[in-house]
Amino acid sequence: MRSKADAAFGAPATAPAAAPAPSGAPAAELSPQDALKRDVGYRSIDSHVRSNMVVGLGTGSTAYFMVERLGAKLANGELEGIVGIPTSNRTAEQAMKLGIPLSTLAAHPKIDVCIDGADAVDAKLNLIKGGGGAHLREKMVAEAASKFVVIVDESKLCESLGPSFPLPVEVIPFAHDHVLRQIGELPSLRESAPTPKLRQLKSGGLYTTDNGNYIVDVVCANPMTDPIAIAAELKKLTGVVEHGLFNQMASEVIVAGKQGVSVIKSSELA
Repeated sequence: MRSKADAAFGAPATAPAAAPAPSGAPAAELSPQDALKRDVGYRSIDSHVRSNMVVGLGTGSTAYFMVERLGAKLANGELEGIVGIPTSNRTAEQAMKLGIPLSTLAAHPKIDVCIDGADAVDAKLNLIKGGGGAHLREKMVAEAASKFVVIVDESKLCESLGPSFPLPVEVIPFAHDHVLRQIGELPSLRESAPTPKLRQLKSGGLYTTDNGNYIVDVVCANPMTDPIAIAAELKKLTGVVEHGLFNQMASEVIVAGKQGVSVIKSSELA
């Protein structure tokens, strides 16, 4: 009999385009995919957040709905005493508009739960994050959390990381072309047939993170055979600030699909 995880990861993910946060339109106006994102965003708050918690607030089009739900439950009195730790300037702006009290990782080094989206999730719950350019701060907050809950729609699921979504690598601007070449020559990436590219703005120019750095997006033609080895080699490169591989970090993944919402827990994987 196939497990729930086996069934969930039976088909490769499509490569979604990076999208801006939704505008907060009523449910009737949401696209089918945004409706799924809303479902998992709301479910994550309802299932994992209680009053007086410190909550890591992720970044992206799915995390947007999680923050929206948190703000609504604070406003109507269902929750109180919440402190949010935002992972990007964009998330901080949304949270402040909703009246969510915010603080910093320095002031709250221990976080009860971090909730965030992902760009790709493999069958072992390894993740690629960073489509929104916030993976450095996202990883710092996730690592400080007692529980890391990932929220995705079913399009993000894949058997193996690589072809479904580029791997973002944040690099310092100085000698970034040199670092880009080194990334493309890593032995652990060789079988994936990588093509590293500097992320560009649609309006022209290079994309810059909230930290003032550039992003190299590593497009892989073939699956990654060893994400853990890739992560280790990337961290050894001088000039690499952080990569978007979140290996063996997720406590659980909440998935919304046409058949409803399901939960895959890391503790249940073989």
